Amino acid sequence: MIIFYIVYTIVIIQRLGELFIARKNEQWLKKRGGIEVGERHYPLFIIIHACFFLSFMIEVHTTEQYFIQSLFVFFLLLQIGRIWCIISLGRFWNTKVIVVPNVIRIKRGPYKWCKHPNYTIVLLEILTLPLMFGAIKTALIFVSFQLILIFIRIPCEERALRGEF
Repeated sequence: MIIFYIVYTIVIIQRLGELFIARKNEQWLKKRGGIEVGERHYPLFIIIHACFFLSFMIEVHTTEQYFIQSLFVFFLLLQIGRIWCIISLGRFWNTKVIVVPNVIRIKRGPYKWCKHPNYTIVLLEILTLPLMFGAIKTALIFVSFQLILIFIRIPCEERALRGEF
């Protein structure tokens, strides 16, 4: 199924590009006194997300393949939301929790209405992307893992944003 390979490749390239942006932003933040917290749980994000893409690939190749266009449209809307989050945070966007002391919390873009919109978007992506191609087990398993990570990450991030290092 060619559409699977196209979507899969584009998403992988997008994620690698985001890691590049995060690395540049991390350097910028740390030059300005940024403090990283949550270092112990960050590797779990890397492991879970890498396993997600591997599981997704395997399940699509071992189950009946189909493509749900309406989920693809929803996934595209999620990508717009993801980009909006990244642009709204600018140099402060990162895959790690890095805060610069005495900097006012950003409350523009989707952050005007929601404290952690990116986590909601990622959770919905992890659900939508595999379901789009019939990888139901991957969707359910990794949404569960992502929820666990979110329940670890958000309190850590909130403490850091309050200056509780």
